[in-house]
Amino acid sequence: MNQDLTEKPETQSADPSQTEGPTLSEARGLGGRRAVELLVVLAVVVYLGYYTHTLPTLAVVAAIVAMIMIHELGHFIAAKVSHMKVTEYFLGFGPRVWSFRKGETEYGVKLLPLGGYVKIIGMSSADEVRPEDEPRTYRQASFPRRLAVAVAGSFMHFVMAFGILLTLLFMYGFANPNVVEIGAVTNFSNLTSPAVIAHLKPGEVILSADGKEVTSGSELANIIGSSVGKPVTLSVQDGSKVIHTSVVPVDGRSVKVNGQSYLPKGSKARGVIGIGIVEGNSRYSFFGALSAAGSDMISFSAQTVTSLASHFSPHGISAYFGQLVHPSTNPASKGAQARFASPVGIVRLASQAAQSGFEAVLALLFSINIFVGIFNMIPLLPLDGGHVVIAIYERIRSKRGRPYHADILKMMPLTYAVIFVLILISATALYLDITHPVGNPFVR
Repeated sequence: MNQDLTEKPETQSADPSQTEGPTLSEARGLGGRRAVELLVVLAVVVYLGYYTHTLPTLAVVAAIVAMIMIHELGHFIAAKVSHMKVTEYFLGFGPRVWSFRKGETEYGVKLLPLGGYVKIIGMSSADEVRPEDEPRTYRQASFPRRLAVAVAGSFMHFVMAFGILLTLLFMYGFANPNVVEIGAVTNFSNLTSPAVIAHLKPGEVILSADGKEVTSGSELANIIGSSVGKPVTLSVQDGSKVIHTSVVPVDGRSVKVNGQSYLPKGSKARGVIGIGIVEGNSRYSFFGALSAAGSDMISFSAQTVTSLASHFSPHGISAYFGQLVHPSTNPASKGAQARFASPVGIVRLASQAAQSGFEAVLALLFSINIFVGIFNMIPLLPLDGGHVVIAIYERIRSKRGRPYHADILKMMPLTYAVIFVLILISATALYLDITHPVGNPFVR
């Protein structure tokens, strides 16, 4: 939501002929030209993305931008349903690039696509509006309606997060250490590996070996290892199909991979077939995924709250500034300390997720939605949580027939302090993302 403390009431010109600004036909022509210009820019971006092989990354970034606008759509819908006047709904900040007006609301795009906003009149007691618009201001709305508008943005993030998590669990299931999945199939340098002969493929799940259920990589290794030269029947799941195939393990001492002996000299005989094993996933039914998504949402949200509290604790602040002062002591790695991400870091994460596959993209979008939804509920202006606290405070202070409006101007020093902290976090996160990037979190 956008809060404008300097908005002044509009005045009517005494002589319509002296009214400045373009005519209706001129405005339509200008809007049409800007729409064409915007489409040309988008076409150029897509063209460059395709030929620089960054189109998947751009698609993920576009999804993140869409999530931001859906956040604002939550505020917009709640305000409209509550009969508040919404004058602007924009993507980005700065100068207008393209816009159009429908009814009382202007919709459009601004130069810097670093967020979005919805402008609702009368967000505070300091806002000046036309007398005839006063009944439709945010401040004159009932407590439930003001509360609904304030929480609507984060609510949309949680709805999106739940939908993404449900899709993730239903499509990919959950990591299960008892599922033995083929991670890689290797051919030997001096002979064709049994796995290649049997047409085994990465992603297939080994269910049993010689009729014995396999629930770990070590169990499979023991069966294969003790069966040199003996056929072993494998039951393998490939998607919805279960196939049965036979492999004959070869002595690992006699084979080579990339010119090197598979087993070191002096090793005991052990059968190998040329596969690498990874932890696989178990699939949910739709209703199983629905139930798991609810519990996982609660768990992940609690972890995010704990993480945020840790970041703003004395120890967390000290550790964060430690990264700024001594970045060389924290080399980029997968296990690097979690921290805030700047737009540069988010684009890097988007690129890494796009390269890792659709599952990683969904995981990234889910995490962003949960984080933004919770972060926005921090009870300080200019965040949405600040508007929630003010609405509750005004409700408590209001007496029968005499609504109380908090003096926003008295809160401005604290609001400016919060804005300063947000700018500081953004600037330092940008510095770290450029000079000290974190490792790829999507590498298995």
